[in-house]
Amino acid sequence: MDMQNFKTREKAAMAEPKIIARDVNVYYGQSQALKSIELDIAANEVTALIGPSGCGKSTFLRCINRMNDVIESCRVEGRITLEGIDIYNSGLDPVLLRARVGMVFQKPNPFPKSIYDNIAYGPRLHGIASGKDELEATVESSLRRAGLWEEVKDRLDSPGTGLSGGQQQRLCIARAIAVNPEVILMDEPCSALDPIATAKIEELIDELRENFTIVIVTHSMQQAARVSQKTAFFHLGELVEVGETDKLFTSPEDQRTQGYITGRFG
Repeated sequence: MDMQNFKTREKAAMAEPKIIARDVNVYYGQSQALKSIELDIAANEVTALIGPSGCGKSTFLRCINRMNDVIESCRVEGRITLEGIDIYNSGLDPVLLRARVGMVFQKPNPFPKSIYDNIAYGPRLHGIASGKDELEATVESSLRRAGLWEEVKDRLDSPGTGLSGGQQQRLCIARAIAVNPEVILMDEPCSALDPIATAKIEELIDELRENFTIVIVTHSMQQAARVSQKTAFFHLGELVEVGETDKLFTSPEDQRTQGYITGRFG
């Protein structure tokens, strides 16, 4: 194959969505939380999920790494693929899936371990780092990528829980990226943080998208506008509208989107 053909095929592969959701329905017992969701998520972009509380955005986020599996009453129907692989295939190990699809939660949740062990835990678990030197290099590079290395390099043996809220959240991001995931899910990662810590996380998100596909649930439309390239608006379990972030906020196509972003409801 000549170089031109190779580049064309490479470009076509890159244009393929990283994650494809088709006809996704989610039930908690008899109650339907998501209705026929159809969404493509592009690689190396930030996709923001917005909408009123209880609209299904966090439920959808948790579908992408099968976190809903741990809720007994939850049932997921439809198809979600990660690079063409059906993530709900019964033969797929959810633990391996979660190594490819990391998650950062609303409230920083460092393990009750040292800063070092918080980062080293995943690589040890998945056998990614083969020796002490490699593990140390992984810990340092993960903390550097999360913008935390300079602040903690002299106290790696201190407990992660002793850091400030913003630092704890960056530690959790470092922990997520230490296993080299392809996708990072963020569920309102800044809602417990002050404006300065929030700005640092937003800056970090912008840097991380060069290497990761990021899906972020946010209650802040300003945050969605600042950090994302695409935005999806959820309402009452439906995906109402999805599009380029700038366009969705300036000229939405659906009246419900218009009503939400102008503050008439939500």
